[in-house]
Amino acid sequence: MRKTLCGRHVAVTRPAGQADSLCEAIAARGGIPVRFPVLAIGAVDGAQLDDIAARLDQFDLAFFVSPNAVQHALTPILARRAWPQRVVVATVGKGSERALAAFGFGAVVAPRSGFDSESVLALPEFRPEAVRGRRIVIFRGDGGRDLLGETLREHGADVEYVSCYRRFQPDQDPALLLDLARRGALDAITLTSSEGVAKLVAIVGAEGLRLLCPVPIFAPHPRIAAHARAAGFVCVVETGPGDEGLIRALESHFQRPRLNSPA
Repeated sequence: MRKTLCGRHVAVTRPAGQADSLCEAIAARGGIPVRFPVLAIGAVDGAQLDDIAARLDQFDLAFFVSPNAVQHALTPILARRAWPQRVVVATVGKGSERALAAFGFGAVVAPRSGFDSESVLALPEFRPEAVRGRRIVIFRGDGGRDLLGETLREHGADVEYVSCYRRFQPDQDPALLLDLARRGALDAITLTSSEGVAKLVAIVGAEGLRLLCPVPIFAPHPRIAAHARAAGFVCVVETGPGDEGLIRALESHFQRPRLNSPA
């Protein structure tokens, strides 16, 4: 594999345990992944999941918002009971599809292109005439965007949310990132959620943000990119989705060699 990111320090801000694939892809291209999780994922009280597991047969469709939702919902549910065949499974994003496949779900409703609620709502299975009168459960983290559920309710669906994990700011020392930035050695920061932008700003503080603002930000969605610009980052690159989109954008951005690198 060509060393297209040779010597580049790239910060990966995904939660611990979810950064491996991107870090490996960066390293395979000669880059130096800098693990700096700005979000942590934790379990929640399982009472709501126990209740849903008991009532799962009452639903027509189950939607999982992320790989975290898949893992934290299906692990306790499938330990308690088999998945009802009548309940259609849907999600968004290749990572979530892979997570569902690991649990044995092959026939999953998901958009082929687009990786947000708007893409899901454009699917035939989510149009007004298809969801009217149907019962839908949405597995997600605490809080989160409500567009999908609100729109489905407007279209006549009976929607229930289940919070199956929580997101929180880890106890993270910003020195690792800021020391690299001071030396001019931090080449890029990947940010893969809007909440992650806010957590990064909170972790590094005002002085740290001034150091990081010139560092290129790589964001795989227009909404994340907009949050990064609003936070004050001056170079924000909107990428394609997933690891592939981030890697392609990093390679394209750094295709020119450093000015003082040997020929």
